[in-house]
Amino acid sequence: MNVNHVNAISRATKEILTNHFGLEVNQEKPSAGTGSIPSNNVAVILGIKGELTGQIIATFSGETAKKLVGTMMGGMEIQELDEMGWSAVQEFGNWVAGTTATELSKEACTIDVTTPIVNEGDSKFHSKLPFVTIPFTTGIGEVRVHIAVKEE
Repeated sequence: MNVNHVNAISRATKEILTNHFGLEVNQEKPSAGTGSIPSNNVAVILGIKGELTGQIIATFSGETAKKLVGTMMGGMEIQELDEMGWSAVQEFGNWVAGTTATELSKEACTIDVTTPIVNEGDSKFHSKLPFVTIPFTTGIGEVRVHIAVKEE
């Protein structure tokens, strides 16, 4: 996996959390792995195709999801995620996707990103590709970004 691509995806996620949500974001130490990726209760899955193929999966707790949606809704307190709330979680994925495409274009890499899929509940995602996990700590909770992409 190309470190420039991983860094571009990391920058994109941090930019969304900082600029769109106004959060102070700390990127923690990345780790590499193979096999399964835990959902941590909520996952936004982005398929990548073009000069890179694979997935980017953002995972976070249900509480973090509610705070994310609340921030998107102007600071509302969200007790439970309804249809609109899940749509907002999916929109977070769209923002990450668009910014990722922009950041990768700066690395001379053109991609298309699929419509985000949102997964609710405890589950594991299995990847035949190795992945890099980048944890971000924020004022609304931890967001982990799992990157499993390869050059085509």
